Amino acid sequence: MTLKWRATGSMSRGAAAMDYDIFELGDIRLQSGSTLPDARLAYQTYGTLDADGTNAIVYPTWYSGQHYDNEWLIGAGMALDPSRYFIIIPNMLGNGLSSSPSNTPPPHDRARFPHVTMYDNVQAQHRLVTERFGIQRLELVTGWSMGAGQTYQWAVSYPDVVRRILPFCGAAKTSVHNIVFLEGVKAALTADPAWRNGWYDEQPTTALRAMSRVYAGWGFCQQFYREKTYEREPLGYGSLEDFLVGFWERLFINRDVNNLLAMLWTWQHADLGRTPGFADVQEALASIRARSIVMPAQQDLYFPPEDNEWEVRHMPRAELRVIPGAWGHFAGGGLNPVDTAFIDAALKELLAAEP
Repeated sequence: MTLKWRATGSMSRGAAAMDYDIFELGDIRLQSGSTLPDARLAYQTYGTLDADGTNAIVYPTWYSGQHYDNEWLIGAGMALDPSRYFIIIPNMLGNGLSSSPSNTPPPHDRARFPHVTMYDNVQAQHRLVTERFGIQRLELVTGWSMGAGQTYQWAVSYPDVVRRILPFCGAAKTSVHNIVFLEGVKAALTADPAWRNGWYDEQPTTALRAMSRVYAGWGFCQQFYREKTYEREPLGYGSLEDFLVGFWERLFINRDVNNLLAMLWTWQHADLGRTPGFADVQEALASIRARSIVMPAQQDLYFPPEDNEWEVRHMPRAELRVIPGAWGHFAGGGLNPVDTAFIDAALKELLAAEP
């Protein structure tokens, strides 16, 4: 039952108390050409930075997630052990803690928040790493889902900084099929009349409940639902409806719709090939010098293994390692101890290997 609480009850904790730090970025010019004024990057750290600054790991957040939602992969005896490594979790722009539609003052608030790319996120994170902490080398960058996209971006944007990467359940470029799935999420969020084209005063809760139901069909796979895995431990819900309300609606109901739409735009437009200096995603992947393990989930409906197989063929020092089982995309979400152990073992192996 502990994992059930982590997956749902923790989702509103960020609003209760400020358990993170802020790095002031000032005015930043985004890849779109727009300026985000007085930009702020929220982050949390775990562990202590070595005197020579060589034990740092960056672990970005995912769609709607905030730093505490990444903590399941950090702990004593795990690969991301804070007694050994200095782990930085930067919150994505748009996630409600870093600069977002919900916390940016006019005229860039709410529906006027500018479009942000994966590249923009990593540019900001690099400034945090170098200006705030003076770090010039990262032992590892890793992340789930959109965090995986940022992981790829780190390796391409800063090849002299990043020694190893392990993106899991994500991709270097959002596929057309994934874009279509996200169109369904977008339609659910914007169909509620209370949305008012982004200029609402109260959260459009009908929209949030609707998008939760759309998401529920994609986050886990057919086998997961066919075998009613949601009724067994570690989830232990009493019925399908109990799961749809208690897990999925609770996951999103306290989020801000404009924030979700801003991050959705970032996700839909993720493309490593748009990194300045590269012609396409294939060329960008070929430039990655970091030792890499790329980990799709066997039955992920967003990021199927065949997409990562193609990526790995174009990466000079990469291995494909598929997470087995029936948890779909959420094999990378920290809910299933078996999947967590599989990911942790790969991280340990990668960190032990020569970069």
